[in-house]
Amino acid sequence: MDNTGATMTGGCQCGAMRYALSEKPESTVCHCRMCQKAVGGPFAAFCKVKTATFHWTRGSPSSFRSSSAAERQFCAACGTPLTFRYLDGDAIEVTTGSLDDAAAVPPTMNFGSESRLPWIDRLLPGRLPDTPTSASSSAAREIVSHQHPDHDTANGRTGRG
Repeated sequence: MDNTGATMTGGCQCGAMRYALSEKPESTVCHCRMCQKAVGGPFAAFCKVKTATFHWTRGSPSSFRSSSAAERQFCAACGTPLTFRYLDGDAIEVTTGSLDDAAAVPPTMNFGSESRLPWIDRLLPGRLPDTPTSASSSAAREIVSHQHPDHDTANGRTGRG
């Protein structure tokens, strides 16, 4: 778990996979249908760095070749989508949500805008009612999170250490 020189770190939901970036990434959002399916959402947010400045610090990802030109990596244990890369490129993109500090890298560009879902603009503040988690029906449930914390840990999966 050597993060010497890391600018940013991240990983999957269960903690089996961790990575480090040694340069500040460029952040984008992709609305293409392939990315929508890959993340199971209306768009995918990515942070791009040169492949040489990215390294895994824990675990070995599983991969899926989503097209003849690209590969996506994910955690086989929890299913978290983690990376996207063109096979002939010199860059890799990590999913923004897998970064420990995702708020630090706001997107600067949209891609695949021809596939943008027509209701995306309704997500802007003030367009739909906002409900905090504490006000939802799940607030009354006893919930024990098994999610890895947003920082490196010594033992990985439990999030303690």
